[in-house]
Amino acid sequence: MGTKDIFRTTFLFLFFSWAFTSCSKDRVNRDNELLYWSSNNGGEIQFSNWAVDRWNSAHPDNLLKYQPVPEGQSSEEIILAAVVAKTTPDIYSNIWQGTVEFYSTAGILVALDTLEGFIDFIQQRCDPATILEITSGDGHIYQVPWKINPIMTIYNKRLLAEMGLDTLPQTYAAYMDAAKRFKKDTDGDGYVDQWFGNTSVKLAWYQRLFNFYPLYLAASGGMPLIKDNRANFNNEYAIGAFRFLQELYRENYFSKQDQSAGQDLFVAEKYATKFTGPWEIQYLDRFKREGFEYGFYPMPVPDDHEGPIYTYCDPKSIVIFNTCSNPQLAFEFVKTMVSEEGDLEFLRTTNQLPRRKGLDSIPDFQAFFSQNPQLQVFAQQAKHVKGVDNCEVLTEVFDIISQEYEACVLYQIKTPEEAIADAERAVNVLLRVKN
Repeated sequence: MGTKDIFRTTFLFLFFSWAFTSCSKDRVNRDNELLYWSSNNGGEIQFSNWAVDRWNSAHPDNLLKYQPVPEGQSSEEIILAAVVAKTTPDIYSNIWQGTVEFYSTAGILVALDTLEGFIDFIQQRCDPATILEITSGDGHIYQVPWKINPIMTIYNKRLLAEMGLDTLPQTYAAYMDAAKRFKKDTDGDGYVDQWFGNTSVKLAWYQRLFNFYPLYLAASGGMPLIKDNRANFNNEYAIGAFRFLQELYRENYFSKQDQSAGQDLFVAEKYATKFTGPWEIQYLDRFKREGFEYGFYPMPVPDDHEGPIYTYCDPKSIVIFNTCSNPQLAFEFVKTMVSEEGDLEFLRTTNQLPRRKGLDSIPDFQAFFSQNPQLQVFAQQAKHVKGVDNCEVLTEVFDIISQEYEACVLYQIKTPEEAIADAERAVNVLLRVKN
């Protein structure tokens, strides 16, 4: 079943089960008042209230109504249901960059580059590489890049110091050597219970965004997975990333335990490293034991790697739906929301990074980063990040890669070369069918 069929089925199911009851209430008696939805994240709710209150105080004749996205199994399903029922908000600030192409192709988003002032705004906010990344296949731009959470490697400073290491090994070979020396059976029962690292073994497509994909971007210098409507990843970088992960599991250097099962083994110091994002900072500051010290480092790279180390940035964007009665006014609000003042407030309330160029060098942000040095590491990494390709069936692309990841990395029944070649063939069939 193709992505369009999957979404169509989801539309119909949600339409009858939810849309008429929940979504329809949003437009009752709204008149011309614009509606803004954010995520349900507590920090983002706090920030959104700040942004809307600030706008409404300055624009009493153009008031904005705000609410977090309604509760449901996932925000993605809520948005799908709203699309079907034509009860989408005017502005939504938590859309994953990888779904924008699907929505824009379906004709339900406003082309922001048709709005007055947008081109100047986006050129001031984003560097040319980011602008190219968010430009859809039809040449229009349908999203404002808003926030990122770059994926890096966290490491336990004490555990590495005990091995004589001041920081985390950067290359595949050095990382593997440290993993070999670290693996232990601490209780003498014949089973390893201390591993050098951990990453998700779940097979959901989006889990590859947090292990294979950042490793691929790091190795390749940020190369796309899809180029000219064909698979672009049957290369030494994807094969090398699969081989690196395959060996980590084959040698039992990485645990196959589910990260959500039982206690946090990184906090319990059973893992020395893991791949994660800046959300880990607030979590560890809350739950770590006294004396627990950690640091962040770029993703591991091949031994012969040269140049900057890229990673996946987990991007979320702001969009305006075509049900909006006044897209220009909606854009004017968005501009105030993502101004330097707005982005600084966003940093303070969420500990997530705005996606804007020169993030670590903006004068007004320096005091915040000096007080939050762990987050500053991510701000420096933000100079070398990538989102995802503009591909209408991107989730299916990642699903194909995830199936080969299972066969090669987890079950070791395919070589990296075989798995990547099989993924390439399947993705190219998918892209041909799509067109």
